[in-house]
Amino acid sequence: MTERTKITVGASLKVGRIGYGSMRLTGPGLFGDYPDREAGKKFLREAVEAGVDLIDTADVYGPHTAEALIREALHPYPEHLVIATKGGLVRSGPDLSTIGYIGNPQYLRQSVVLSARRLGVEQIDLYYLHTGRATDASFADQVGTLAELRKKGLIKNIGLSNVTVEQLREAREITDIAAVTAHYNVAARHEQPLLDAAVGGGAVFVPWQPVSLTAPGDSTDTNGPEAIAAVLSPIAEAHGATVPQITLAWLLTRSPSVLPVPATTTIGHLRENLDAQDLVLTPEEISTIDALAQ
Repeated sequence: MTERTKITVGASLKVGRIGYGSMRLTGPGLFGDYPDREAGKKFLREAVEAGVDLIDTADVYGPHTAEALIREALHPYPEHLVIATKGGLVRSGPDLSTIGYIGNPQYLRQSVVLSARRLGVEQIDLYYLHTGRATDASFADQVGTLAELRKKGLIKNIGLSNVTVEQLREAREITDIAAVTAHYNVAARHEQPLLDAAVGGGAVFVPWQPVSLTAPGDSTDTNGPEAIAAVLSPIAEAHGATVPQITLAWLLTRSPSVLPVPATTTIGHLRENLDAQDLVLTPEEISTIDALAQ
């Protein structure tokens, strides 16, 4: 295998084209501690050994438990490892209805400080505003708060998560945006305008749920996505690969600035995800997958 291509996040963070999303390193329903803490720590160490150099997390994962697990497993961090986290969501119980959005500047300042403390760092490599939906403070004030914290040295790079194209435009008038993350995959391409706006302005676009075949609003991967799988399976067979690997390889063809962060809790699956970087789809295969959105 040749040396894999790197992507630059912000001015100086060089990472592989596929990162790791830590959302599943939590309890049932993404709430509470990961059931087997030692296994979780072992997995994270093996993930870094396998080549993961960007781990995506958030203070709401658990809440707080994913960040704590990452520190327990990996601190002091290898010099090349980038940790990205997020703030602006709260969750008070196992039911998803307890998730809320907070943009209050004081709360965001506290969130950054506490995430840095849980991760055991003085400066967070990449910090995302987790949503553009909070209404308790203006969006400009929320972004301005993160810009202020970057000037103070608590944040190295600022990212935006789950925002609109208009919000991205507004944020760029306030500060540099290094990364934008949103729900985007073969079956869910509703954020294509955001992808275009992000990379067009020099940011990295980070798809979450990148290997899902679930379209927006669907509760399962059945009823429709089967037709997508029927198209992807022969392509996967031709490459000696899996369908998820093909979905990741296709995402990488969208732009050199696309950086998927698939989630998993098994090292075999993680290695498969990373190996998708080495797949080269033909122009015909790319066109065939592109046509699935039409």
